[in-house]
Amino acid sequence: MSLIATNRNYRLLFSAAAVSNLGDGIAMLAFPWLATLVTRDAALIALVAAASRLPWLLFSLPAGVITDQYDRRRLMLLADVLRTMITAGVIGLVLSAPALPLADDSAQAPIFIFGLCAAAFLLGSAEVLRDNAAQTAMPSIVEKSELEKANGQLWSIEQIMGQFVGPPVAGILIALAVPVPFVVNALMFGGAAWCMWLVVLAPRDKPDVINGFWSQMREGIDWIRSHALILRLAIMLGGVNFVFFMSATILVLLSQEIYGLSAAGHGILLTAGAVGGVAGGMIGPLVSKRLGGHRTVMMTLFAFPLPLLILAVTSNPYVASIALFMEVFFGMIWNVVTVSLRQRIIPDELLGRVNSIYRFFGWGTIPLGALFAGFLVNGLEGEFGRELALRAPYIFGVAASIFMAIYGALKLRIPPS
Repeated sequence: MSLIATNRNYRLLFSAAAVSNLGDGIAMLAFPWLATLVTRDAALIALVAAASRLPWLLFSLPAGVITDQYDRRRLMLLADVLRTMITAGVIGLVLSAPALPLADDSAQAPIFIFGLCAAAFLLGSAEVLRDNAAQTAMPSIVEKSELEKANGQLWSIEQIMGQFVGPPVAGILIALAVPVPFVVNALMFGGAAWCMWLVVLAPRDKPDVINGFWSQMREGIDWIRSHALILRLAIMLGGVNFVFFMSATILVLLSQEIYGLSAAGHGILLTAGAVGGVAGGMIGPLVSKRLGGHRTVMMTLFAFPLPLLILAVTSNPYVASIALFMEVFFGMIWNVVTVSLRQRIIPDELLGRVNSIYRFFGWGTIPLGALFAGFLVNGLEGEFGRELALRAPYIFGVAASIFMAIYGALKLRIPPS
């Protein structure tokens, strides 16, 4: 029987993920599209994307200590309330702006971009805390034997709402008025907070507090240093995410300038990735069971370069949608195997800290990838032209993905579950 039908806490967590990811999916299109209404500078647009992910580099480690020391449900609730309030501030920023789009030489553009970066940074900071708490709480909500199933279901609904439903809805909402998607986003975060308010978890034994942040963090560092597989997976995830967010950052410009898509069309393009994510989330546990964790991870690594190669050469949005499907499909299967592996073998009292170290390496590269893509486009545009410059991050991504696949084949050995 479905976990959603039999486990009340999982049902509420599932519902909170559904509504908050719908809001995230709307913001996924609304934020970069709003930035393109202010400027066409690839570096400034990348700056907005980097600001939303910079907290993963800055706050992953503190979030791990906090997650292990405090009630994880309350942390998720607090993060959702904060995201509701921050999104309300974005609405105020949009309403205070003059008519959009701004002229290319507008003196207000840098101020507006700075405001978007600040809002994106604050939202990302709350997300760091919430996601770390949610992932470390999962073993307290479902049996360890059901982790792959629970994670697959949860990530599938996140993909459905965040990338399948959210982006096209955002395209429609932007057509109504620019502030509307952010209003809906705030309502979704409020709904997620209500769901987390209703969750009831059994009290957990808190670990003995060792004085000082670094003293507590050292326990997690010592554990991950003694488990080379987890450390290597973290570093490899950093490379994968660096490449993935290079691709995602420039996609909004590729859609407008190469594919000729509107906001609604770009939203529909993003749904192709969502379909791949849903398929990966549902099929991933079956593939892992059939092939085993090691061969499944190897399959994903050697598949990653292909969608990037397609995006590097195509000018057809339908072909690009196939590439996005493949990219997210294999990325989701990677997540199903590697996250379940971590949840199964890391001790609960260290799970928050080790998870935060893992994400420091694995997610801290995301803002670097976004910034690299923007500056790479700006640096090549003058000599090679706008179109080739926009394709350059994907060409670089192909080479980097091939290198990671070879490294993984030589260094990774995933044990059976």
